[in-house]
This record gives sequence, C-alpha cells and structure tokens, in this order.
Amino acid sequence: MKTFSSERASRFTESVIREMTRICLKHQGVNLAQGFPDFPAPLEIKEAAIQSIQRDFNQYAITWGTPSLRQAISEKFAWYNGITIDPEQEITVCCGSTEAMISSLMAIVNPGEEVIVFEPFYENYGPDTILCGAKPRFITLHEPDWHFDEQELARAFNNKTKAIILNTPNNPTGKVFSREELQFIADLCLKWGVIAATDEIYEHILYDGAKHISIASLPGMRNQTITINSISKTYSLTGWRVGWAIASPHLTASIRKVHDFLTVGAPHPLQEAGAIALKMDRSYYETLAREYQERRDFLAKALDESGFKVYLPFGAYYIMTDVKGFGFSDDVTFARHLVEKFGVATVPGSSFYSSPSLGRTKVRFCFPKKRETLQAAAERLKRLK
Repeated sequence: MKTFSSERASRFTESVIREMTRICLKHQGVNLAQGFPDFPAPLEIKEAAIQSIQRDFNQYAITWGTPSLRQAISEKFAWYNGITIDPEQEITVCCGSTEAMISSLMAIVNPGEEVIVFEPFYENYGPDTILCGAKPRFITLHEPDWHFDEQELARAFNNKTKAIILNTPNNPTGKVFSREELQFIADLCLKWGVIAATDEIYEHILYDGAKHISIASLPGMRNQTITINSISKTYSLTGWRVGWAIASPHLTASIRKVHDFLTVGAPHPLQEAGAIALKMDRSYYETLAREYQERRDFLAKALDESGFKVYLPFGAYYIMTDVKGFGFSDDVTFARHLVEKFGVATVPGSSFYSSPSLGRTKVRFCFPKKRETLQAAAERLKRLK
C-alpha cells in the first residue's frame, strides 16, 4: 500500500523540547525545558524594530540580508572572533540559526556522504543530516567534562566525510571546546578536506573564565568553516528568527541559493533592528555573562540540594543532570513525572543521543529565566526529596 509520508520523515520524531513546552503549559508548570528567556529583550533593540516598521522596512529585503545587518555582522565578527570577512560575499542572513544550519548542510552535502555529529547534540542536528540524505556519524562526549576520545574521532573521518557539526558553547552540556580540542578537529578537517559547520550561538554566555574560540580562526580553517550564529540567545530575541551563516565566497554562493528557495529571506524590519543589536556597547556582553552565571549558580545549587547529580556548565544556559538516584526506569518517565506531579518541565536526556539508552538517566534544565521563575522551580524541586 502506498504511504504518503516520506522515508526521511519517518527517521526522526517531532521536537521533544517543544513537546515538553506544550505539556508544561497543560499542567501550568515552570518551563525549564525550552531555551528561551522569560524576561524582556533590551528596550533599545525593541524600539529599533518599531522604528524600522514605521519607516516602512516592510517589504522583501535582499535575499541574503540587508546591507546594514551584514555590515554589522562583519564588524562584530572582526572585533570578537578576530576574523575579517566581506559582508558582500561571505554572509547569508537566514531565518534563525536553525535555517542557517540546514541551508548550509544542504548546500554542501550530497546524498550518501557522511556528517560527524558530537552527542549529546542539539536535537535538530540529526534530522538536518537525514534531510540532506547523508549518514550521521555520532561521536560521544563523555561526562563529567564532556571530552571526546581522540582516536574514536579520528576513526570517524574517511573519504565519505563531508562535514562535522560543532556547537561551542554546547547545547545541552555547556561544554566550551578548548583551543587544543579545536586544533585536533581542525587538523582532521584539513587532512580529509572536511568542512566544519560550527554553531556559535552561545558565544557570549561563558562562565568561570572560559574563552570562546571560533575554529575558523585557526590556521587553514578560514575556507573550510561555516560559522553559524544569530541574535536569538545573546539579545533575548528567540522569536525574531534572524540568524546567519558566514563562509568563504564559494561556499556562500551555494548557501545563498538554498536559503533563497527555502525561505526567501528573514523579516526585513527585524534585520534592521538586529544591526542595532550587534552594535551594543561591549559592556553589555560582560553583564550578560555575569547575570547568567548568577542564574546558573542558583539553579545548580537547587538541583544539587534536590538530589540531582549536576554537571556544571562552562557556557550556554543549560544544565545536564543525572537522575539515576531517583529510581525511575528511564528519563522520559522521570521528565513526565516531574512536570505532571511537581510542575517543573525539563527535557529527557535521550532526545540528545542517537541511541536513547545513552541518555536514559539524564535530563536537561535551562535557566534563561527571571529569578522568581527559578525560585518557583527550586521550591517545587525541594518536594522531590
């Protein structure tokens, strides 16, 4: 009998993260599942968006991004990441980093080729690879410090390898890849002619002296890296869907073609406002990191006191935990129990692994929330013990 669903769509499920948000709303819980802030975005950026609409930036922008935003991206990438880029030939503005990643992979990956993905991974990366017709090769990051086995990674590279997806700071673990780790990855990319597609959306959310390094800044990697970012996390604008991919001209030309036929372009007035966001005073980023570290420390302490084994993150705004001590059969059962009985939503760890058994005892919490939201969650978590 003919089926109306494609084979590729049958190989992955709906987003578990977004599903947990829906369950949380049903039970009127505290949402520590989906990674969006519940506090306001900076006023000056919102006012810039309003002014852009009033100035009639309401029609299609240039497909690959407004000149003002591409220029702002170029200037910020130079001072923060240490890389000079051409805003005319090396930037593609997309509908968020999510579209930037799938557009980039579809632009470079052929059916039957392989893409290396570190796990636990942000849940989009696996389906992105499948949608390209490629085979994902998963490399496990091992707790408590989320290191990878160098020999295992080296064995994963072969003549079919087209790309490696890198997310630093990492969602869901909070790992910040060191210069030495990035250099090891870069050496393999250069040896095998592999492109690093690197998601750096949490680049400013760093703790305990951790430093963000773009792999594109390492020797030889300038032309073998696609750097993906957005305004979503740094400026608390997850609903605006404005992101971008930075790559050498020959890669950008392909990315722009795919992007054009996927979404045409990101919202014009929000791009204009995004250009204002990227020109924020540099003190903004210091305050951002400090305030997120305070939230991290508060939630980590609350989780520890409630019986969770906490893996303290050095970047991003998530905390991975182990729930083995609570005696549940698996992470999904525990996560549903937590939201249904205690009103706190989290994400089952198995959704971040290729094999659910690897995440069977883990759940992820997020903390881009107001202090009173985290306090409410902490009070509910106390009842677990």
